[in-house]
Amino acid sequence: MNPHQKNQTDQPSLEALKAGDREAFAKLVDMYSPMIYRLAYRMLGDAHEAEDVLQETFMNAYRHLDTFEGRSSLKTWLYRIGANQALMRLRKRTPTLVSVDEEWQTDDGTTMARELEDWCCLPEDEFMTSEVHKQLELASSQLSSALNAVFTLRDLHGMSTRETAEILDISESAVKTRLLRARLQLRELLSEYFAERVEERFGD
Repeated sequence: MNPHQKNQTDQPSLEALKAGDREAFAKLVDMYSPMIYRLAYRMLGDAHEAEDVLQETFMNAYRHLDTFEGRSSLKTWLYRIGANQALMRLRKRTPTLVSVDEEWQTDDGTTMARELEDWCCLPEDEFMTSEVHKQLELASSQLSSALNAVFTLRDLHGMSTRETAEILDISESAVKTRLLRARLQLRELLSEYFAERVEERFGD
């Protein structure tokens, strides 16, 4: 049995949660708190705000358990609440002034539809180091709230396009467009850092 299957097996039942079983809810909090905290911290870059989002997420979940119909998983539902709480805080910092879902145009007027496969010439094992992840998290804080949310869920938390769309309540095509924009902006923000890493690894 893989860890994902074990988590699903160990998850408290929806019936117990809706019945107000405090032990079941405490189990839910223990199970998903680390993931929700990481999500909030990566989106906000502030430990205190991440703690606040964590508390708000489970307070909201407790209040609205009776309205949860089980159409999505509890994990997706909690991620949606947490992401929305973090997004509200981000939007207060940097209000969105333009649509992030418009098609991106290249210099010759064609639509950019290709997803970015590689960010630079670094090999995969080098790209996935903890130091690079830290640089990505720092750079992602400079993205708009909408782009930050998609990038965090897709590239830092490994959510699928469908899961990300469900959590953020947007279309899958919007997820793809926002992820492309986020990656392009991050590539520009991190170009100097990656150039230095390439020089260190492959330079004379």
